[in-house]
Amino acid sequence: MTATIRRPGALSALLRLSSQALAVLGCLLLIGIAVTTVLSVAGRVLFSSPIQGDVELVQLAGAVGIACFLPYTQWQGGNIIVDFFTARAPDGVRRRLDAFGALALGAVAGLVAWRTAAGALAAWDNEETSMLMAIPVWIPYALMTPGLTLTALVSLHISWLRLTGQNGSG
Repeated sequence: MTATIRRPGALSALLRLSSQALAVLGCLLLIGIAVTTVLSVAGRVLFSSPIQGDVELVQLAGAVGIACFLPYTQWQGGNIIVDFFTARAPDGVRRRLDAFGALALGAVAGLVAWRTAAGALAAWDNEETSMLMAIPVWIPYALMTPGLTLTALVSLHISWLRLTGQNGSG
């Protein structure tokens, strides 16, 4: 009996491409953080004038950047897996445990996405701003929400793929 190779479905392709696109955005944010830091340090050393609020910018953009990387990391299986006790377990057991782990991450990511969106709305209602630059705090919260939501969707999809014995990557 020959094994059939299943091509990734449209949902898998969409989740993979969306994850890649967000990872590119996260990369651009981190490059921006690096440039901002270099310019601020250079301004501090050369002109005794750092970029006002550079730490705020790094914190806010860093949070958004990390949220952008999470779906791709999950899609690639790049999260830490502690397999000390399961390394010698049969493939079926490991696959089910991986499915449960992905399901748990999906649930947690969904919960965090929901609360981040709620936090964005609360910050909007309260007109909360950052201390030095007066950046509306709802903006980074809102920008984190898509990455967290996509992480939940990717995780749930991967859980399903593991439970059904599909690969889905590619």
